[in-house]
Amino acid sequence: KELLKFGLDYKRVECASVVPGLLSIFHEQELAETIHDTNGHGYLATFVGKNGRLVILRVHSHGLVTIDLQCYEEDNAAQLDNLLNSLEKKLKVILNGNIARTKKLPPLVRGAEVDRYWPTADGRLVEYDIDKVVYEEDSPYQNIKILHSKQYGNILVLDGDVNLAESDYAYTQAITGNGKENYAGKEVLILGGGDGGILAELVKHKPKMITMVEISFMKVIDGCKTHMRKTCGNILDTLRGDCYQIFIEDCVPLLKKYVREGRTFDYVINDLTAIPISTSPEEDSTWEFLRLILDLSIRVLHPKGKYFTQGNSANLTEALSLYEEQLGKLSCPVDFHKQVVCVPSYLEQWVFYTAWKK
Repeated sequence: KELLKFGLDYKRVECASVVPGLLSIFHEQELAETIHDTNGHGYLATFVGKNGRLVILRVHSHGLVTIDLQCYEEDNAAQLDNLLNSLEKKLKVILNGNIARTKKLPPLVRGAEVDRYWPTADGRLVEYDIDKVVYEEDSPYQNIKILHSKQYGNILVLDGDVNLAESDYAYTQAITGNGKENYAGKEVLILGGGDGGILAELVKHKPKMITMVEISFMKVIDGCKTHMRKTCGNILDTLRGDCYQIFIEDCVPLLKKYVREGRTFDYVINDLTAIPISTSPEEDSTWEFLRLILDLSIRVLHPKGKYFTQGNSANLTEALSLYEEQLGKLSCPVDFHKQVVCVPSYLEQWVFYTAWKK
């Protein structure tokens, strides 16, 4: 199904002067009219055609006219455009210059085999140019999809959140220090990172050893090593290389083990999850998990080491402030700075953090 919608914002116009002039257009399209009671709050009518076409006309009492047109994909597109254009022209005549604004929206495709609509972190709905699902699996922890976009390449989507696209090298750069860090001969711990982008980038710098811990039971890794090779190259083809090892397990017990052993890393890169959107950190289990990972990560960080992680959308200022409060409550004091980066497929500015022990 498709949804076409445009709204006209107008001033000081009565419903009685708008509706009669539009009815002839609906009748020409052989649309049967049903008027609904709004208890004095404007006018609402639905118009149904023999071919399943549905039009919803709403004249709001505060000055907004909306016309929603729903139809099937195989419906005559030229005929639909003609109907909407006729309605728009008619309204301009009826309202006689009282229109403040007019907007016609492109079709919204519902029920398609491939879902193209994904929300941004700050709650906006974005339509991607996705044309196929190349991979989908469920792990005990999350739903995993890899979708193909003409613009961004293949996109990893975890539980409905856009995680990383092949176009998103800016993300990998930001969460590894923007090329300003010297990883040569260093011990590095990556938490998450199942897409392989961080690992593939850091191996180029010849570290002593990279330990990567991914909980996905190979589901994310299997998908990415096949369908996101522009991001990970061949690094995920084997779980162990000359300067890296990948553990498929929960990172929390492993971090606790490293704390007990006194093991430290020059760099800890947390790529597990974004900062929770919830602004109730004392009640949200995701915040509890984040605080645990943060505290354990700082405990295994070398005194002169650095901790990198993503934050969230730059628009989520309250959630980001709450995260920064958590940085001040760790078992050992830290300093931090943040940067805002444009990650192409996110379609919003993204915040990244670097922290280190005082």
